[in-house]
Amino acid sequence: MTSALKIVVTVKQVPDPNSALTLEADNTLSREKEVVLDPGDECGVEEALQLKEAHGGEVVLVSMGPERAKDAIRKGLSMGADRGILITDPQLAGADALLTARALAAAIKAESPDLVICGTESYDGSTGMVPPMLAELLGMPQLTMAKKVEVDGSNLKIHRQTADGYEVLEAATPALITVTAGIAEPRYASLKGIMAARSKEIKQVGLSDLSIERGEGAETIEGLADAETRKAGVVIQDDGAAVDRIMQLLAEAKVI
Repeated sequence: MTSALKIVVTVKQVPDPNSALTLEADNTLSREKEVVLDPGDECGVEEALQLKEAHGGEVVLVSMGPERAKDAIRKGLSMGADRGILITDPQLAGADALLTARALAAAIKAESPDLVICGTESYDGSTGMVPPMLAELLGMPQLTMAKKVEVDGSNLKIHRQTADGYEVLEAATPALITVTAGIAEPRYASLKGIMAARSKEIKQVGLSDLSIERGEGAETIEGLADAETRKAGVVIQDDGAAVDRIMQLLAEAKVI
């Protein structure tokens, strides 16, 4: 029988995907407009809640951002998560992926979770670098792109869809997984859940609380360029030489 699970889910507040995005003078995304819990992280929260319902335990949300990022944590709490931790510090402005992972790892280590769940990549940055860095810093195996998760005692199994079918990966807990958007449909927060979230704990910590120094962990955007306009395709008439022409084009594109 599987014992109760302590699950940490990393969550992030991002600009609303349904709103018009604008840039600041330093080429970063403006966050002055509507901001929401990252849709990919909502799926991670839902999967954690389903595992808790199946095995018992606790779901803790950990986020890094300005104080208003509490709203994103509160959304997860209204869905049913138990408590949250917000890492916020002026020194974290412009933090790169490694500094972000270091801060998250320090907060998560103190929780000693059985399972860490992350989205595959954030909506705003879309680098996908933080989860593998986080797994390395935590000393945990990472199982990525999970579409289905099974836990049996200390054994963790995920199913991952590929172009050739499914892969099944196994590891012992504690472990870190990243989940795809298709893993679970996030539940809507009920009025009862929204009211309950108001009294749930959100612990706020800074870099000094985590015994971390900023160091060189900053990133800048040097410039922006428009994406290359998609070129018109080539229509090949089947006049008896179509195969040769197609082979020639594939060779020129270095596909074959």
